[in-house]
Amino acid sequence: MKKKRLFGLSLLLSILTLLIEAVIALIVAVVYGFTQESPNAGGGSALFILFVPVLAVFGIAVAGALSVVLVFPTAWLSDVLGRRFGGREAWWWVPVVAAAVSFVPGVALSGGAGPVGIAVAWLLTTAALTVPALLWRSRRERVFGPVTLWGLVAVVLTAVVGGVGLATGVFPEYRPPTVTSADIVGRWSDGHGGTLTFTADGRVSAVDVELDVTGTDSDAAAGDGARDSCTGQGTWTYEPGTGAWSQMVDVTVDQCTFDYWNVGGTESRPALYQYIGDPDSGDLYRLTRTSGGS
Repeated sequence: MKKKRLFGLSLLLSILTLLIEAVIALIVAVVYGFTQESPNAGGGSALFILFVPVLAVFGIAVAGALSVVLVFPTAWLSDVLGRRFGGREAWWWVPVVAAAVSFVPGVALSGGAGPVGIAVAWLLTTAALTVPALLWRSRRERVFGPVTLWGLVAVVLTAVVGGVGLATGVFPEYRPPTVTSADIVGRWSDGHGGTLTFTADGRVSAVDVELDVTGTDSDAAAGDGARDSCTGQGTWTYEPGTGAWSQMVDVTVDQCTFDYWNVGGTESRPALYQYIGDPDSGDLYRLTRTSGGS
């Protein structure tokens, strides 16, 4: 019988496996993000490249902690249960133990998405824990090379499938609805009493619409998070831009200062929004059409 691998080598193998899984999960998350409604934030910052080494070190540290706290106990307990109930260690105890260990993390990762969301998150966390735990208890020699090779293949394959899926429309990429001036006419509400009412003759009425959503000096001076609101009459124009992402609505109201409004939402439920503070934060002040609000 081959001797078990040294703890340190098993730990390194587990860290490698978890990092590969993390990269695959990141690619899936990015592809999924392209299919979801999102603001036109202008893409990521080039400064992100400077944080890659920091993220790598952080990822290694997290993978090491997870290996010690979750992977090693899962592999050890599966061997104990195998000897206790079957007289010998058996690999199929690993997914059983992994399912039990990953239940709480799976529920937490589901974010309260309901029974289906919990089931999917539990299944994924179980699989993510099972793979490094199986490798931890493996007695095979020269396993680092195959794990690295097949891990790289899995990463590349995931990226290719995601890219091809987005390019061919198998995974439909989100785009804001293309609207016209006629589509803007009507009442738009923030859901908290603030409204903009557009008329076909280019007039607009504002009621308690938030100001300083872009984080101006007056907002910072307030210091308590309170924002001024605008009520008044004015004019509006729709600018189609060069495409769906560059559409905007320019609103001018006396004694009120608005930035332009971006067009978002979906074809069935369009929205107008402005950024709150830094556009990279993704925080939005959002208005949606109200029924019968023309």
